Amino acid sequence: MRHVVFNQKGGVGKSTITCNLAAISAAQGLRTLVVDLDPQGNASRYLLGAAVEQVETGAAPFFEQQLKFSMRSPATSEFIVQTPFENLDLMASDPSLEDMHAKLESRYKIFKLRDALAELDGEYDQIWIDTPPALNFYTRSALIAATGCLIPFDCDEFSRRALYALMESVEEIRADHNAELRIEGIVVNQFQPRANLPQRTVQELIDEGLPVLQPYLGASVKIRESHEKALPMVHMEPKHKLTLEFIDLHEQLVHGGKSAVKAVKAEKAPKAPKAAAKKAPKKA
Repeated sequence: MRHVVFNQKGGVGKSTITCNLAAISAAQGLRTLVVDLDPQGNASRYLLGAAVEQVETGAAPFFEQQLKFSMRSPATSEFIVQTPFENLDLMASDPSLEDMHAKLESRYKIFKLRDALAELDGEYDQIWIDTPPALNFYTRSALIAATGCLIPFDCDEFSRRALYALMESVEEIRADHNAELRIEGIVVNQFQPRANLPQRTVQELIDEGLPVLQPYLGASVKIRESHEKALPMVHMEPKHKLTLEFIDLHEQLVHGGKSAVKAVKAEKAPKAPKAAAKKAPKKA
């Protein structure tokens, strides 16, 4: 399953949702890959910490290779590194993605990511794609490559007004380029249950028939600590309320909500990343 986390609005928690759901997949024993297509690289830093500065491969070299015709192109696995977390690999971002955007678009390399991830279908159980806050080449590439789309929503009126246009963009990609793509649902983030506005806003979405997922992800200072420590919540605070909400959401998405939330075994905090991340080993 390939999930893309997409919203044209910034600051709605795309990277946080991507990395925490991916970390839960990996903690449950699923072979998991995160693809970071946002030039800001928040997902990459979240999973690698300071070691992200030492990474020499990733999404930028992958797309750069697509601009060079070669009879012997490197395997997609060559652009992937291991994270400090078992079962979790990463195709890291780089600021240079911004510079090559126009060339990739003009050369119509929009299907290259889909083809590359198709190579990995036998190697990973779950692929989670983080996207920039724009409907651009990288976002369209991700939507074409994915089978499911998650839309983060931060209970903001501006976000609410933009939802229909955003969902229409996803449906247009589905109709024109990717018949397998479906909207998995709207992920309510930073939800404050005691505040009237978030409750009213979310209820209006439900009343309008939009696919709002449950549980809603609550607001917590712990998520900022998680970013700072480069430890997804399932590794930093496995029994925290927000962690359990992520686990429940993951259950809905990956297992169809057919079974109860599984307890994720609390693991020892992983060691700090080494000076440079290792390339993901090729799988048989």
